[in-house]
Amino acid sequence: MSFVTPDPFTTRPEIDGTFGVVASTHWIATAVGMGVLERGGNAFDAGVATAFVLQVVEPHLNGPGGDVPVILHDVRVGRPQVVCGQGPAPQAATISHLRDDLGLDLVPGTGLLAPCVPGTFDAYMLILRDHGTWRLADVLEAAIGYARDGFPLVERVSATIATVEGLFREHWPSSAATYLKEGGVPAPGTLFTNPVLAETYARIVREAAGGSREQEIERARRIWSQGFVAEAIDGFCRGEPVMDVTGTPHRGLLTGADMAAWQASVEAPVGYEYGRYTVLKAGPWTQGLATLQQLALLKGFDLDRLDPAGPDFIHLQVECAKLAFADRDTFYGDPAFVDVPVETLLSDSYNAERRTLVSETASLEQRPGAIPGFGKALDARVSEGARTAVGSSGAGEPTVGKIEATKIAATVPPDDARSGIVRGDTVHFDIIDRHGNMITATPSGGWLQSSPVIPSLGFCLGTRAQMFVLDENHPAALAPGKRPRSTLSPTMALRDGAPYLAWGSPGGDQQDQWIPQFFLRHVHAGMNLQAAIDAPAWHTEHFPSSFWPRTARPERGR
Repeated sequence: MSFVTPDPFTTRPEIDGTFGVVASTHWIATAVGMGVLERGGNAFDAGVATAFVLQVVEPHLNGPGGDVPVILHDVRVGRPQVVCGQGPAPQAATISHLRDDLGLDLVPGTGLLAPCVPGTFDAYMLILRDHGTWRLADVLEAAIGYARDGFPLVERVSATIATVEGLFREHWPSSAATYLKEGGVPAPGTLFTNPVLAETYARIVREAAGGSREQEIERARRIWSQGFVAEAIDGFCRGEPVMDVTGTPHRGLLTGADMAAWQASVEAPVGYEYGRYTVLKAGPWTQGLATLQQLALLKGFDLDRLDPAGPDFIHLQVECAKLAFADRDTFYGDPAFVDVPVETLLSDSYNAERRTLVSETASLEQRPGAIPGFGKALDARVSEGARTAVGSSGAGEPTVGKIEATKIAATVPPDDARSGIVRGDTVHFDIIDRHGNMITATPSGGWLQSSPVIPSLGFCLGTRAQMFVLDENHPAALAPGKRPRSTLSPTMALRDGAPYLAWGSPGGDQQDQWIPQFFLRHVHAGMNLQAAIDAPAWHTEHFPSSFWPRTARPERGR
């Protein structure tokens, strides 16, 4: 580790302590989570309260209609667990309907054809019931308060609203009523409220009240999946057709029966041994396995001798990422529907063979592995254009990208407006309490730009089904009741068998490029956690995007 700086400059100090720590993508949510710990709540109480506040204060990045994978370690249980808050495709969402009846070759990136069952609420209730200590009203109090009384808009919310202002005015009037209240795009710093969303959560609290803590939580789950929330979603999807990126309005496919048939579930994480560390991810219904595959490939190189920001280190990591993501697009899918060769993908023999493909020259090819009886290569749609964060149609991935500067000049800082850049991602939080409980989660979906606001609920549905493939023979093929292969990817690591680190990143397809970079800097260069965060990061756009229109840029990256 010759490249370690003993006293590195960091943008802020690394946080040390014995009481607890909360990290999230918005300062208000972080403060709420820390307040829960200070008032006696544990990491899971704080996590649920933080998550609901993030839905309110970062509506361009996540919402109640979205989804979430969670990894947690409860000291009472004694082993890490994954909570799946990724809802499945509706029963009416079939390849035959979208491809043959509607003539589509991709699931649209916006509108009402792409929603899956919203998974966040039930996942948070499961965590609160089984691992938390607070009552329902207590964990929802802050979110209700900020939605009702207001919070200051960050510039990225304003910029996102600006890009879809025309869409809202022309096609999505319920979204215009929510986000264009004064007749125009709200300026950064505006005290913004969403009283309808506040009432939705307040009503759940009222209707669920009474009895034990666990009884209240179970009633809240039923109210969400079978009560007024499910009824409103069902009615909205059966109503008037809604414009989406295809240029044609479509009715929704999600029903109350789909909502009632699903609950969040618990499963074991997938782990990979890397020296002293065991790195843990959710299963192949996420892209998290791509981080583990990169570690399996990189384990064959002497990274200790390389500058973690130098060209040799970057070249190795990027080339291994290309190989891992080629496998993602070939083999990953919902393991309840398809066999995913996880053991082979992480095996020494498989990765020794794949490692030989890494040369001194960057590859411009998509090179998935070959495992007899498994997977199908995904055709790459090559594009020369930059990937768009949020287009005027509301589509595009919620991550770093470019939009037209003229549409955002009034709502973002001048330097960003001139370059046309809007920085945005999804959200993430990590929490550890004084007892040693840990939770890491990457909530997303249900962004304000994904589909119209449901007027009686104050939030919109997600569009995660855009990650399905309309090819029956592909592991990620669309099917009723199936989970899409999500980009959401929290991470946990053990060191010498004991819980050590919880981390993650916003960023769509970039998540499992930035996540291993952070880890490798810490492990191989001895950087402290803040220095590893501050260090330069990079990503490749070599492989097809998970988001509509699913394009690849083999020679591009940042």
